[in-house]
Amino acid sequence: MPKFPDDRRCARAGCSATAVCTLTYEYDSRTAWLGDLTEERTPTGYDLCNEHAQRMSVPRGWDRVDRRSSTPPLFVARRIEAV
Repeated sequence: MPKFPDDRRCARAGCSATAVCTLTYEYDSRTAWLGDLTEERTPTGYDLCNEHAQRMSVPRGWDRVDRRSSTPPLFVARRIEAV
């Protein structure tokens, strides 16, 4: 069953804010991507809150690509199973 945003917290130490996006990166291309929050946690991604996503910087010589949707979803649909 997928995790929902209410269950996901920012990966930054000491931050307990709700995660809104996922950071991934690739050393070979020297690129870091901010994308919409993935449905499930991934071992190669870091969930970030809005504040830490906005403040995130990359090393000199790297590219930071923001691929997040321009409008965040208002809610997450949950499948209701019949009893």
